[in-house]
Amino acid sequence: MQSLINKQVILGITGGIAAYKSAELCRLLIKAGANVRVVMTSAACEFITPLTMQALSGNRVHTELLDEEAEAAMGHIELARWADLIIVAPVSANFMARVANGEANDLLATICLAATAPIALAPAMNQAMWSNQNTQDNLTSLKLKDMQIFGPADGEQACGDIGLGRMLEPIEIIEQAAKLFKSGALAGLRVCITAGPTREAIDPVRYISNHSSGKMGYALAQAAVDAGAKVSLISGPVDLVAPPHVDLVNVESAEQMLNAATDSPCEIFIAVAAVADYRPQLISNKKIKKIKDSMQLKLVKNPDILATIAGQKSKPFCVGFAAETENLESNALKKLKNKKIDLIVANHATETFNNDEASVKAYWHNGDRALKPNKKEKIARELILIIKELI
Repeated sequence: MQSLINKQVILGITGGIAAYKSAELCRLLIKAGANVRVVMTSAACEFITPLTMQALSGNRVHTELLDEEAEAAMGHIELARWADLIIVAPVSANFMARVANGEANDLLATICLAATAPIALAPAMNQAMWSNQNTQDNLTSLKLKDMQIFGPADGEQACGDIGLGRMLEPIEIIEQAAKLFKSGALAGLRVCITAGPTREAIDPVRYISNHSSGKMGYALAQAAVDAGAKVSLISGPVDLVAPPHVDLVNVESAEQMLNAATDSPCEIFIAVAAVADYRPQLISNKKIKKIKDSMQLKLVKNPDILATIAGQKSKPFCVGFAAETENLESNALKKLKNKKIDLIVANHATETFNNDEASVKAYWHNGDRALKPNKKEKIARELILIIKELI
């Protein structure tokens, strides 16, 4: 089920006795790594309660077409845009007919009409209703609209009849849904990324920091998510919005960043943050007044976050960044060896900080690769592919 990791799935439920299976389907979708929002028709609420589905999904269940809590009360548009996949299970004969004819008379049907994401329908009805020519005509129409049809299965039905019409079991629906997506290069792997600068306090209003914008780290977080990874992003203070589906941890100091990194188990650790090498030995609890013509500030070395993670007994695949102003290659190779890491990405500090583009060269123990100058988003995607090759 790795291809469902980080996918945004709307689970639609229509009226039918098979709605009890939707609870298990919701649980399995979440177990497979999907983010699930549930949309129920009024008839579905007669068979299984919204409270049950809210407890299982962890999100508010949507039932009304006009949503006062949604932007401009247009919840159907927001949900349609949000979804990577819509699964309706069970699908009643009534709902099949409405969607086949393009009706938009309730929230779920309207979302299906507004969505550009794939739509998968899992029919569940009496065998006579399934075999009825009207239903089969609707089925043909739905297929022509490129909707995916999961099932139905053959077997004994709630009414006692035997034949086609049973809803597929939840695990079968999950397996078919996963086939709609390609597995990413890092599917199923946990990736921890540090990004941005750190701030080392001098007093309550002053600190030591640097010009790092965090753009490369955030671009790598997005690229890792796109590759199917579960991403923890440990960020110093930046003016950026975190990519969707990442676990964001905001920190300020190097010590805070180290603590967050050691608390984030992962298979791949990417240290992009520009961590301050030193911090003030003493931090004044009051603003330091401008009394003397000069003052001395004693600094002590900060912990080396990357070296600490790379030194763990069961260390992850470790990637470092070397932002240098001179001797780029020699300094990068020295860090690769001394920190005992697997890959280092070197760039000129003055060309990278606060810029949207970068020019980098990646080095590992038996090879290297220069990446053409490009947008950081493109560079990030290329680096993710290099990491995949090396692991």
